[in-house]
Amino acid sequence: MPYIMILLSLWAGDSWIKHQIEKDDFIGRKPLADGKIIVKRYHNRGAMMNIGDNHQYFIALLSLVFSAFVTGVFAATLGRKGKGILKIGLALILGGAYSNTYDRLRRKYVVDYFSFHLINGENSSRLLGKLNDRFSSIVFNLGDFGIIIGAMLLVLHSAGD
Repeated sequence: MPYIMILLSLWAGDSWIKHQIEKDDFIGRKPLADGKIIVKRYHNRGAMMNIGDNHQYFIALLSLVFSAFVTGVFAATLGRKGKGILKIGLALILGGAYSNTYDRLRRKYVVDYFSFHLINGENSSRLLGKLNDRFSSIVFNLGDFGIIIGAMLLVLHSAGD
């Protein structure tokens, strides 16, 4: 049951934040944490970093198939004793995947809403400044981090076997 709660909490939390970001009164960029985190609304019409944005139907279908497959794996693991890291990883992946898949099917885009600006440009080398600019142009949502952390947990789980 705690694994299902992780999945539902991530899905609901990310969906709620996306709803708030989509409200008409949210305009522009809002810096947080001394400008290290930038909150901004971004509509991603493809997969990660807008890859496949000209093939929205295919990306949505792929997302739906992936979510269904991982749901089957998750359901099969729930009845087994142990494997906590695997179950947490799958729950995090599914929480993020459900939120993003719902967006793709309902809105025809995924709502992303924050990016990171890690280095102060004045105190960095030219190369680090360019890398920071590139990284800060990527916009994430909470579901993306569920997928990333969940995938890392799956790798940890498989390394332990």
